[in-house]
Amino acid sequence: MKAKKIAALVLVAAMTLSLVACGGSSSSSSDSSSSDSSTSTSSSGGTTFTFGCDYFSEYIDPSVNVNSAWSLVRFGVGETLFAFDIDGVAQENLCDEATTDDYITWTLHIRNDVTFSNGTALTASKVTDCWDMMYEKEAAGGASVPSQFLSGATYTADDSTNTITIVCEGTTTNLKGILAYPYFAVIDLDVYEEGVVDSVVGTGPYVLDSYEEATSKTFVKNENYWNGEVPYDGYTAIYMSDSTTKAMAIQSGTVDVVENITTSSDLETLSADSTYTIVSTAGGRLANTYFNFQGLLANDTLRQAIQLAIDDETMCNVTVGGIYTAGVGVLPSSMDFGSEQLTDPYEYDLDAAVALLDEAGIVDTDGDGVREIDGENINLTYLAYESRQLQTFAEAVSTVLNSIGIGVDYQVMTYDTILEAQENGAFDMVTANSIIVPTGNPDAFLGYFYSGNSDGYGYYSNDEYDALYEELIVSTDDDRKAEIYVEMQQILIDDAATIVHGYYNSSITYNNTVIQGVEMYPLDYTWITTDWAPVE
Repeated sequence: MKAKKIAALVLVAAMTLSLVACGGSSSSSSDSSSSDSSTSTSSSGGTTFTFGCDYFSEYIDPSVNVNSAWSLVRFGVGETLFAFDIDGVAQENLCDEATTDDYITWTLHIRNDVTFSNGTALTASKVTDCWDMMYEKEAAGGASVPSQFLSGATYTADDSTNTITIVCEGTTTNLKGILAYPYFAVIDLDVYEEGVVDSVVGTGPYVLDSYEEATSKTFVKNENYWNGEVPYDGYTAIYMSDSTTKAMAIQSGTVDVVENITTSSDLETLSADSTYTIVSTAGGRLANTYFNFQGLLANDTLRQAIQLAIDDETMCNVTVGGIYTAGVGVLPSSMDFGSEQLTDPYEYDLDAAVALLDEAGIVDTDGDGVREIDGENINLTYLAYESRQLQTFAEAVSTVLNSIGIGVDYQVMTYDTILEAQENGAFDMVTANSIIVPTGNPDAFLGYFYSGNSDGYGYYSNDEYDALYEELIVSTDDDRKAEIYVEMQQILIDDAATIVHGYYNSSITYNNTVIQGVEMYPLDYTWITTDWAPVE
């Protein structure tokens, strides 16, 4: 028997996508392209495919940061005890039975037929060893924060029955969803070496074989996979961030599958060609901009004027080509979180934004074109990264604000740089694109604005919001939770706490003449599965 106390940390938020670069040696990936398609016959007689995707992290180590945890699961190397299905419901996976009488004490049975890709048996203590490592690294200042989702619990592993007993700090109705998050993916710590990219061994259908730093990764079939036949001998993931580059790559046959083409013209071209299928899921992600409340944006009038100056409908429908749906609340309108009950006191009105600033004395006194607050020019540092058109939103917002005398220094940065800036509060505005329901409900996301969590998200604080959040995370009354979702969103709107740009449609495009079974899951840390198979 083995017991471990999870540090009772205040819920810490770290969902913004991040990247940690890896140094050291790398090995070359094989070129699997052909004149007609990148699917090819491997030396073992099987087949491979090629996947074009953004460069999110060099690592597939869940302890490095949120992005590397997602990469572990997305690339089919690591798995969690539970996994979300195509409807966003957490189902049994490495755990085949979960029981509880009171939603505080849970008993989880680990499947008896699972091994890691190296042949080592998966046991209950192997699982809790991974959790120990994750919480210990978080306590030491690591970027991955499992306590964001499960804090203050104890867990005990019993290998004789292959069960784990978890005693939660309070009522936890969504434990399956929590343990489906990639922070809780299981790897074999007996062979793991911190900082060594290819030392991560999981239970998934594929195994990392080689990589070219910041360029590609090559994976091979897990010959010991527990959950059915793996259709491919392997695949290569090629990093490409530019949307048009992705579109050109699949049209040329360089890749078979690409994620998140975001240019409307490319989507129209591919949609018109029967060779390609685009699968997408609506509303699971929010694009927004956080304000730093410890700088000039602590000024209520300035934030309100910014909200009035931004035409989100035009930005979503025209500027980024309709790949987002505009909205006012932080929870997507396509989901049942009460969006129709919200009111927006800051609907787009550029003239009203200018008048509001003028009336508050936030004016340009020296004629340099930039307004001032308390004699200081308003020069806001606005950070954005190139993903899902976030940089396009930031550029458009910057242009509008500069036009009315709000100075903005717009900067495009890499994920790791932005994460560091957020952690240090070194920004005035920063874009983000986050899954709103990371564990099957939006509670964790709403925790970004809780004062105990908000340091990396701009130091927002509102006592009424905090009280509602504290009620939300312990409530088992679905009707009351629905009311709280509306109340919390309205507080954020009234406080002009964040710019809500819109709700994103994640998508995957594939060549349907060579590959089949590709789906886009609403919780998009599921990408490559054994459903992806060659066309017969």
